[in-house]
Amino acid sequence: MQCFWGQARRPVYKDRIPQDASHSVAIENAARLGLKGDADLEYLLTGSRMDKVKSSTWKKERFYRLQDDCKTVWHESSKLLKSRKSQIFSVDDIEDVTIGHQTEGMQKYAMEYPASQCLSIIFRGDKKDLDLVASSSEEASHWFSGIMKIRQQLHIISTKLKMEHWIYYCLQKADKNKDRKISFEELKEFLSLVNIEIDDVYAKEIFQKCDKSNSDTLEDSEIEEFCKLLLKREEISDLFSNYSDNDNIISTSQLAKFLSSEQFQNLGEEYAVSLIEKYEINEAAKKENLMTEDGFLVYLLSPDGDIFNPAHRRQYQDMTQPLSHYFISSSHNTYLTEDQLTSQSSTKAYKRALSKGCRCVELDCWDGPNDEPVIYHGYTLTSKILFKDVIQKIKDYAFKASPYPVILSLENHCIEQQGVLAKHLKNTLGSMLLTAPVNEDITELPSPEELKGKILVKAKLQSHGKNSSQSSSSEESSEESESEEKESNNTQKSKLLPLAKELFKLAIYCKSVRFEKFKYPLEKNACCEMSSFPESKAMKLAKESATSFIHHNTRQLSRIYPSGSRIFSSNYSPVDLWNIGCQLVSLNFQTSGKEMDLYQGKFHDNGCTGYILKPKFLQDSNSKFNPWSLTPGEWLMPQKFVVKVISAHQLPKEGTTVMDPISDPLVAVEIYGVEQDCDRKQTIYISNNGFNPVWQETFLFDISIPDLALVRFVVENHGTLSSDFVAQYTLPFTSIQTGYRHIHLLNKDGKPIPSATLFVHTRIVDQQESNPSDSTPSKTT
Repeated sequence: MQCFWGQARRPVYKDRIPQDASHSVAIENAARLGLKGDADLEYLLTGSRMDKVKSSTWKKERFYRLQDDCKTVWHESSKLLKSRKSQIFSVDDIEDVTIGHQTEGMQKYAMEYPASQCLSIIFRGDKKDLDLVASSSEEASHWFSGIMKIRQQLHIISTKLKMEHWIYYCLQKADKNKDRKISFEELKEFLSLVNIEIDDVYAKEIFQKCDKSNSDTLEDSEIEEFCKLLLKREEISDLFSNYSDNDNIISTSQLAKFLSSEQFQNLGEEYAVSLIEKYEINEAAKKENLMTEDGFLVYLLSPDGDIFNPAHRRQYQDMTQPLSHYFISSSHNTYLTEDQLTSQSSTKAYKRALSKGCRCVELDCWDGPNDEPVIYHGYTLTSKILFKDVIQKIKDYAFKASPYPVILSLENHCIEQQGVLAKHLKNTLGSMLLTAPVNEDITELPSPEELKGKILVKAKLQSHGKNSSQSSSSEESSEESESEEKESNNTQKSKLLPLAKELFKLAIYCKSVRFEKFKYPLEKNACCEMSSFPESKAMKLAKESATSFIHHNTRQLSRIYPSGSRIFSSNYSPVDLWNIGCQLVSLNFQTSGKEMDLYQGKFHDNGCTGYILKPKFLQDSNSKFNPWSLTPGEWLMPQKFVVKVISAHQLPKEGTTVMDPISDPLVAVEIYGVEQDCDRKQTIYISNNGFNPVWQETFLFDISIPDLALVRFVVENHGTLSSDFVAQYTLPFTSIQTGYRHIHLLNKDGKPIPSATLFVHTRIVDQQESNPSDSTPSKTT
């Protein structure tokens, strides 16, 4: 293990040449990234001045420099008014980097600058974009290329290196005087930062064991020795020793035996050789087709050792079925950043949803000033954004995460400006906009493959029973529409508006009509009509007429949306609506929680394309399946899920300072699916150890409908009255890899937590096997 240590930061506002000692550390880290000697990286390490643009009047010079860890960017101004923390951002937090006038800020405040000198750094989440103007096109190009290269390489390097990197970062943070030495007091602070509490006697024992020089400080190789001790995984070492020989290595045949016995992968020695070639870090061992313990750990932390099947990270499902045969990722009130009363509306919210693979976004459209329609939550204090800006953002991000069709769910409240809506849709989206059927004979909906790269418009056919040149006709009923519900919830009189002919013509396959009852209309193109249901109405129909609802959903699209009473943008559980084949089960993407965990977990399948092929029994218009009353059929494939929760590593603290309490973590395993399958079991809690807690607890679950089941692993911090959320990971039951697997944990917003993992052993057993307890791992630690 090599040290990632960096030297103390010094003022660089006027001096752009890094110190030799510090620069040598940067060179080592650049080599680990595979970017040693790269001209762009060298430029970023030297740093440069650029103008930061925030408004038409706020443009200030800042000095930006990549730190020696080759992962974080630091900036300094002439007036150090902010804390150092606020002046650093990680490349991991960057979602995109662009050149030119591509962001809203650049378009509003920097059009006088040459496009080639304009650089925008776009962050994940709600962090504001950073708009910069470089002194030259060359400078902007260096920063653009450098950041893009680092992002790419950080994605490639092993999780083991990321773990080490995080350890050294915490050591740097504990080194108060920046002398690159660690005293005993600093060591105790470091242990608190990494979420572990040990008594002073044991801490002193570790310290003295590593302090070979007896200097009462740890430095250089002593720090490296300490980190090796800290990162030692006894549960991995014991597992490795079960298959290794006396030389502490695993041969190809031994690795193949491990894969067959423990991972349930009978793929032979050729596959074992491929893993050694991919993950072994000792070149001498690799040449001999041998795997060391370090290589074994790297493999277990890799995608091949992940609980999520790597084959499902790509699009693998049949995409040639009708749209009605897919679950489709769908967002509600997409424009909102928080609640439905006072929060901000933002075009960035569309980017966020589309970047997560969302394929149906909602636009609440209202007449606005200067003949420009606006989007906001009507009759509330939410801010307004221009419809044309939203459409531009959708164009920019519609197909970055997925090539498959995007549906624009238009909630039309415009009276005078409907024509402007149609104009912006056509002019901005151009060839992306679907303006005619893909086939002349419309007897069923086209497939995602046929609609690849296309944007569809969903619009409600609203009239009062009279045909006119300005509107289309549709049969009315007493059921309240989504638009009406939103307006009535805001104490305004509901009124249906006729749909302009220009917009009506764009609703090709998503003609939104009022639902009456479950029957197949005789009209030739009835498959192109779809209905929207509030969650309560949908659940009532699901329980009263489940089979009929399933039949309806085999041919026509159904959109479910949260109740208007959810003024704080909370969410309902999507699972019961998926169980009856509803395609567009819409949630508030801006609100984190268990419901969004389940949502993102389900749509992580099939390459995050936003389209998941429904099981066969939900595609069949004659299906007898009822999720509330299970009967024998192709859907009933009872299995037992055996999961052993072994350990966790580097769990995040609730806070980030020494004063914040150490975690008392426990792990819960939750099953979601048909009512009969839902279950939750949890471990005991481990006191004062969020760094490397060990449980070794085994749970058994009965799964009757595997095709509809989701598994959620959630880490909680035990409290006196209740447990607090720490991290989670959710995936479809059908995407689980069996054997010894790592689970790379996510935070409450669904973002990866660097280095935080669970280590488990899983086994899936058919019900007919007589003794499923025999399937638990035979060589556990």
